[in-house]
Amino acid sequence: MTFSNLVSALRHVVLRADNRRDCGLLSVRQFRQVLTRERARSDRSGDRFCLLAFSPGEEATSEELHLNLPAILKRRLRSTDEAGWLDRNQIGAVLPGTPPRGAWKLAEDVCQVLAISPKPQCRVYSYPSDADELDVAIPKRRQHDEDRPVHALEMLFVQGLPLWKRAIDVIGAMVGLIVLAPVFLLLAAGVKITSRGPVLFRQRRSGRGGRPFVMYKFRSMVIDAEDLKSQLLSLNEQDGPAFKLTDDPRVTRLGQLLRDTSLDELPQLWNVLKGDMSLVGPRPLPCGETAGCLDWQRRRLDVTPGLTCIWQVRGRSQVNFNDWIRMDLQYVRRQSLWQDIKILITTVPAVLLRRGAK
Repeated sequence: MTFSNLVSALRHVVLRADNRRDCGLLSVRQFRQVLTRERARSDRSGDRFCLLAFSPGEEATSEELHLNLPAILKRRLRSTDEAGWLDRNQIGAVLPGTPPRGAWKLAEDVCQVLAISPKPQCRVYSYPSDADELDVAIPKRRQHDEDRPVHALEMLFVQGLPLWKRAIDVIGAMVGLIVLAPVFLLLAAGVKITSRGPVLFRQRRSGRGGRPFVMYKFRSMVIDAEDLKSQLLSLNEQDGPAFKLTDDPRVTRLGQLLRDTSLDELPQLWNVLKGDMSLVGPRPLPCGETAGCLDWQRRRLDVTPGLTCIWQVRGRSQVNFNDWIRMDLQYVRRQSLWQDIKILITTVPAVLLRRGAK
């Protein structure tokens, strides 16, 4: 590349940055803050809102869209709407109190006025997702009138697993599985000898973004425990959609010891190694219980579930369901290496002292 070409390229980058600053759109960080605010407002009021996202069409340059779209949005949006960069290539518009049909109507109007070809690709997100549409996992999209897809906005809030966190998970899970192998064999033999049925209990739980996965535990109950649960719902001691029972008649004699000492959770080290779970994170709920959560409570699905979290350290079954979820959301907001280390260290005495175990 010649010196003149290099200067021209640098000038293009600078001009592009200036255009982005002068177009009146919120930055990616500012726009994400607006989305977070509207999500919280929707959780409190119950009102829906939509996000309309524009991206360059096939064979179209992003520059054409980025230079022409902001001015049109400025004329078309209401005073309560917000426009900004959803990412480096997509421009988004947050539309409070707007149903999907209204968002698609705005998309059609903007594309009709926009003097570029091909027209941009449009995508509509809606929040919140309907509870009956969860079907044990937040959907990637649902169908809207006239067969136009409406995507679940919850998926935009899902956080990836930081590299440092995944490294700790892999190392910790591998060391745990190797060092505790004799304990695994002893517990497996005990479960097999003392009660009829498989050694491991498998259950579908809600993972990051609501995607279901199979979680493993040493079986602590009789083999038909799930079928018997419906007969015990009236005795439930935990408020909210979760189910907890101190003297659960389904628990075997060895199973009670496993639950009191949390040894039944050890097979979840395999879930951690696979990436379904992390060492630290909100405990994954059964899919059916997740479907019973309120919108604000499902924010815990923004991160990867874990073996232990703040709830395990501060009393477990001794707190009500809302406080349990608030502890999970506290972790989600303040996720850090130091917090994970602190929770792992304080989990040990909590388990040994059997705080709130059921």
